[in-house]
Amino acid sequence: MGDRGGAGGSRRRRTGSRPSSQGGGGPTVAEEEVRDVGAGGDAPAPTPAPDKGEDGDSDVGSGHWDLRCHRLQDSLFSSDSGFSNYRGILNWCVVMLILSNARLFLENLIKYGILVDPIQVVSLFLKDPYSWPALCLIIVANVFAVAAFQVEKRLAVGALTEQAGLLLHVVNLATILCFPAAVALLLESITPVGSVLALMVYTILFLKLFSYRDVNLWCRERKAKAKAKSASAGKKANGGAAPRTVSYPDNLTYRDLYYFLFAPTLCYELNFPRSPRIRKRFLLRRLLEMLFLTQLQVGLIQQWMVPTIQNSMKPFKVRGQALLWWGGGGRVGLRAARGASSALSPQDMDYSRIVERLLKLAVPNHLIWLIFFYWFFHSCMNAVAELMQFGDREFYRDWWNSESVTYFWQNWNIPVHKWCLRHFYKPMLRRGSSKWVARMGVFFASAFFHEYLVSIPLHMFRLWAFTGMMAQIPLAWIVSRLFQGNYGNAAVWLTLIIGQPVAVLMYVHDYYVLNYEAPVVAS
Repeated sequence: MGDRGGAGGSRRRRTGSRPSSQGGGGPTVAEEEVRDVGAGGDAPAPTPAPDKGEDGDSDVGSGHWDLRCHRLQDSLFSSDSGFSNYRGILNWCVVMLILSNARLFLENLIKYGILVDPIQVVSLFLKDPYSWPALCLIIVANVFAVAAFQVEKRLAVGALTEQAGLLLHVVNLATILCFPAAVALLLESITPVGSVLALMVYTILFLKLFSYRDVNLWCRERKAKAKAKSASAGKKANGGAAPRTVSYPDNLTYRDLYYFLFAPTLCYELNFPRSPRIRKRFLLRRLLEMLFLTQLQVGLIQQWMVPTIQNSMKPFKVRGQALLWWGGGGRVGLRAARGASSALSPQDMDYSRIVERLLKLAVPNHLIWLIFFYWFFHSCMNAVAELMQFGDREFYRDWWNSESVTYFWQNWNIPVHKWCLRHFYKPMLRRGSSKWVARMGVFFASAFFHEYLVSIPLHMFRLWAFTGMMAQIPLAWIVSRLFQGNYGNAAVWLTLIIGQPVAVLMYVHDYYVLNYEAPVVAS
């Protein structure tokens, strides 16, 4: 103890008399001594007046120091510790994720070789190289946009009554949904991928023209109310004070219509916020991202997802034979299904293999979905907005921090969320519906369009997408009641990672059975 005391006393004198830059870790020693004295609180004061060094520590007399080295504190992983800097653990997770996926990718290359084929992607859009049905459908969509515009022009000048205008809009909007669906179902030369592209364009057009009609109707109603007041009040309501502000019905021009149709939004306004200029560097970065991520997605789908899906067919074959019977095979189909299923080994029917294939598909599917989100909502929409000088760039919010399913659906796709809120949810509330009924209506409409975009191109109606969307309602209730905070966020991520591969496997398997196995079994 004497030696330690002498060493301690000399060390304290050194730290008090020398600058902090000299010696082996002088500042650390000084800080430890101050902390120990503060923690102990009962160190006896020396008789002589304390000598203060350059660092401000008082030189406690030789042989007098605090013997304690512990204090009241929580472990860092405890929530009561207040510690929140887990950057190293996050970096570790990223490194482990990269290494694990690199192993899977290397294993895939060794097992299958290089499967990436850009020519095959072109064939997904074309069966006949001289026939472009999807492109023709997209061009024809201009007819419906012009029809809606002409109806609004006549409503503005009073050539049509509101009832007649409403009827024409309803017919036009219904045709927008039915016409491309009929072409996709009846025309053999259109491919499933081309059908999806055309139907997505028509769905966007439907939502935009729905908003176009609503906003112009609201402007007419406001103008009618303003006319009932004085002329000065009418000018104030129309907003004529702003020099560059467009008021109704001056907005009814083809330039205004097509700006809205190409703008990255679903909600119409007479005066959109505009950015002052086109940032060329920003636009170039977005275009390079679009090009690179497009190639990356195609490569991952061909190299990673397609082999995994193909290997997932055997565990689902028993269910596929049942689908042949359900699809109208009758007794002949049932006998053929029994004969085909007799050749399957017990391992092919093992549900554990189904779960294993599902989890194996979850990783590439989720990675491609994340890449698609960044590619579409950040790269593509920002590029279009920059070209059109569209000022509102809020295409998504922090959905990755979602602690509830409801928060995720409200923040991952802001254009659709704004449209649903403005043209569906709030109008239902104004008509007297409860919030629960209005929320159910929004999910029902979303489920319809999800099924519309999947079942029609595949020429089969299984309602997996519809069921998955409607299942979000009880799922949101369960997650909000059972999980909070980080656990709720983990539950949302789990539903995203597992839920999507289930739907993908269901649709791909049913399409494979009906288009490839059904003709073989029937023969």
